[in-house]
Amino acid sequence: MEITDPKAIRALAHAARLEVISELYSTQVSRTATELAAQTGLTPSAMSYHLRALQKWGIVEPAATAGDARERRWRAAGSDFTINSGGGLASPEFAVLDLELDAFRRRVDAFAKVRDQRRRKGESTEAPGVVMLSSNLLYLTPSQRSELTARVFALLKEYELEDPGHVPQGAERMATMWSVVPDDRK
Repeated sequence: MEITDPKAIRALAHAARLEVISELYSTQVSRTATELAAQTGLTPSAMSYHLRALQKWGIVEPAATAGDARERRWRAAGSDFTINSGGGLASPEFAVLDLELDAFRRRVDAFAKVRDQRRRKGESTEAPGVVMLSSNLLYLTPSQRSELTARVFALLKEYELEDPGHVPQGAERMATMWSVVPDDRK
């Protein structure tokens, strides 16, 4: 799923919508509005509103129900999700980027709080997972940039679950963020 329409990109500029997209596309598991509302801190009716808005742009779609037809299930409308503004400077994907960065900060803060609570209880703070951030400055031609992007996505794909319903024992859910941003500073 590639979003190029500026109106659709603007429709994404909401933290709860981005969290829903991240959850549905990364797990490829259907969820109800109630399940997604609990994850985002919204009410189920507010989440239903956001899901219908995402459906309007073809980002999510209704999924098969699992027994109880009263609870509508939603799923990703594709397997991958990309926002491509065509390189416009003042385009809405920058608002989406701010929301994604805020979501990443919230994940890091939540991890730090859990680690701090463990430390206070005298528990081990050595977590099996680690928070990692890497920043590099590269000089790339357009073809090199395309090649790097393709290689990184191919590498990440190797680690995606083949069966989202089966998480390997001992596996931790890890959020990743990768970007390539032109640095026009001289």
